[in-house]
Order: sequence, then C-alpha cells, then structure tokens
Amino acid sequence: MPESRFDIGIIGAGTMGGNLALNIADHGFSVAVYDADPDRVSEFAQKYGRSGKIMAVGLLAEMVDMLRRPRAVLALVPAGKPVDDVIESLIPRFEQGDLIIDGGNSHFRDTDRRAALLAEKSMLFMGMGISGGESGARHGPSLMPGGSAEAYERIKAILESIAAHVNGDPCVAHLGSGSAGHYVKMVHNGIEYALMQLISETYDIMRRGLKIPPNRLADIYSEWNAGKLNSYLLEITAQIFRFKDPQDPRHVLVDMVLDKASQKGTGKWTSWEAMDRQVPTPNIDTALMMRNLSDRLAERAKASMRLLGPGNGLKESGDLLLRQLPDAYYAGMVMCYAQGLELLGEASRAYGYGLDLEVAARIWRGGCIIRSAILEDIRAAYGREPGLLNLLLDEELGIEVAKKQNALRAVVSAATELGLPAPGFSASLAYFDAYRSALLPVNLIQAQRDYFGHHTYERRDMPGKAFHTEWSEM
Repeated sequence: MPESRFDIGIIGAGTMGGNLALNIADHGFSVAVYDADPDRVSEFAQKYGRSGKIMAVGLLAEMVDMLRRPRAVLALVPAGKPVDDVIESLIPRFEQGDLIIDGGNSHFRDTDRRAALLAEKSMLFMGMGISGGESGARHGPSLMPGGSAEAYERIKAILESIAAHVNGDPCVAHLGSGSAGHYVKMVHNGIEYALMQLISETYDIMRRGLKIPPNRLADIYSEWNAGKLNSYLLEITAQIFRFKDPQDPRHVLVDMVLDKASQKGTGKWTSWEAMDRQVPTPNIDTALMMRNLSDRLAERAKASMRLLGPGNGLKESGDLLLRQLPDAYYAGMVMCYAQGLELLGEASRAYGYGLDLEVAARIWRGGCIIRSAILEDIRAAYGREPGLLNLLLDEELGIEVAKKQNALRAVVSAATELGLPAPGFSASLAYFDAYRSALLPVNLIQAQRDYFGHHTYERRDMPGKAFHTEWSEM
C-alpha cells in the first residue's frame, strides 16, 4: 500500500485535471492523479507523475489510499452521470469527514442532490466552478466554491495558492452554502455568452458595415483593450484577427471559420433559471437565441436570396459610428453584468446562499473568461451599497451608462440602416429604456388578460386589491 502522504487527489487527467495538478504541485502541495483511461495515465505519468509532488495511478483504490486523512478529492469529469459515477465509486472507499469536490460545470440542482446524499453518510461535498480554460488551470484560474464553510476551510490553502491573484487578492472565496459555487459559475457563463454576442456585433458592424479589414480590426480591439474596456475577451479578439489562415496566409483564419456557434448548456440554464426567478436577462437570452439561429445555415442561405434588406446605407459618417462603438459596447457590457448579478442576488435570497456580490465581482477580476477592468468598478459599487439591487442604480455606473446612451442609440440605429443584426445592442437599449421607465405599457397586457381569462388586475390608485371587469359589456 502506498504511503498516505498526498494532500489532494484529482480524478481526471485531461486538460483541466492535468493542468490543475501541475498548478497544485508548483505551489508546494502533493497531488495524486487518477484517470480511468490507462493511456492517459501512462502519458501523464511519463511526463510528470512518478516522483516528487505528483503521482499518476491507474487504480482508484490506490489513489484513495495515497491521500492524507481526512481525504479530499477533486473530480474533473464531464457533468451529469460521470459525476454520479465518481461519487458512487468513492463512497465505499471513503470515511466520515472525507471531502468530494465537483469541479465541472454541473447543474446546481444536481449539486444540491449530491450534497444531501453525502451528508447522510457524514461526508462532505463541494460544488466548485472553475473558469479560465487550459491556461487558467495551469497558471491561475478563478475558482468559485460553494458548500459548507468546513469543507472550504479544509482546502482553502490549496485553492488560494493556485488561483489567479489580482492586487494580491486570490480570485477564490467561499461563496455560500449549498450549490452557491455552481450557481455562480452558471451565471458567469451566461454573462460570458452575452458579452461575446456584443463583441460579435461590433465586429459585424465594422467588417460588413464599414468594410474595415482584419488587420485594422485587430488594432481597434487592441486600442479598446488598452483602456477602460480592458478584458480577456477583447484581448483574444484582437489576437484572433491577427492569426493567418495556415491554408492561405493571405487571409486571416477567422474568415474561414463556419458561422455556427455551439453551446454546452450553462448559458441555457442561466436563461431558464432567470425565468424561474422572474429576473429579466435579455442580453443572455438574446445571445442564446443567436446561437440557435446560427445553426440554421441552409435556411439563412435561402433567406439571404429572398429577403432583401435596406439599400440606402448609413446616414451618418462611418468615422462617427466607429467613435460611438466603444461607448455603446461599454453601456451594453455594464448591462450584461447587471443582469447576471441581479440574478445572483435574487437566487441568493431564494436559496439561502448568503452570497456577497462584492465577493463574486472580486474573484471574477482575474483568471476567468469574463475578467475585465470594469469589475473593479462593479466591486466598488457593491462595496458602497451591499444591498444594491441593480448596477444601473449605482450612483457612478448608472450615470456612466446614461451618459453613453446616445452612442448606444446611434449604434442600434446604424445597424438598422445597414440591415445588420444587432440584437445584443438592441436588447441592451430596450432593457435600459424599460428599466428607467416609471410606467410601462403592460397595463394594457393585464387588461387583455383580464378580458379573455378573468385574470384580474390591480388599480394604480388602490394597489394590493384585485379587480375584474366584464369588458365586453361596457
């Protein structure tokens, strides 16, 4: 039997598991790695895992025996049944107080179910979102753990060491009880969808609308990224427009990428959950809609031949539009974060997570896909007012968005004139105008509902009391 000296076990020696194992070892902790695929174990062991701080093994029981008690295992396997299979295989080998961490993109309700199962056996379970991809796993991700405070304290030293750091702060924190960690990661991914949609619309307006070549697009995105719009997504966008097609170096590769975007589910879950919580997230919903529409390649090709758009072009100058785009993107970006964070606040109240939104913004500042300079301002907003319901109500961010609304309106108008789809910018503008409206026309909707379905309505002068009218008899 191997010596029980390893600080943590990792199940899954793939891209994420392997790189996290190396990250952990780099920071002075010992890690035992197991994978059900013997070829993957052999490859990992040959490169890294037969000495020092890392050991890769092909038997689960061997890995479990190598761990210090109370034991902690991080599972990095696909969401769904594979996670349940891991838990089922560990339970007979684990003891009271041992900890299982699910580091995949599991649905938060599955996390609650698994935590309840293990609690019955006096074992600990933690759902932890991880963002940053391969590079983040290796050099410093953003980590979003939830569950019991006891479980977090058990592995706090490891997580704080391997996480990305911004201004000395680790991009990890105990986010709350139960499934808080996976819920935060789910919403993180929804915001990611929304931001990517907005960026794709800026690209479409500049490329098809203003005929700007790829090399200039790369420079523009780099210029944006050098200022207050600084973010990981803009950084990689600039790099993408500089990458030449290996098949034909006269062109950039992105021009040859099929315009069909896929998804893995977390964005869809965010939309569903927002509807259940009755939190408006139009930017996230729109991003999902556009990914679904992108899948209809044959239909779009046929429609492009039959459904002609406007032919008049821009009324204003292209140079003016180019100057307005970054301000419009800033406004839309704030609203993407605002919608996601409002959902997190509502979920925390509904599910009893005890989530601090300032902490969520803090750990997103580094390592993760949605990291951006504006998260420092968002963190400050929640620091000023911990109970802030929506970022648009913040005295600084809200005013800044209001100042940039004319640029947002101009971009939506220009896209309309050009016949280019800009549903993300349109959703941002509609959300802004609806949110700032003391009165909305839904009084008519409620009257219609009462007319055909006796659903009742409230009067403005007598709130809280239900009325029904036989409208057809008047």
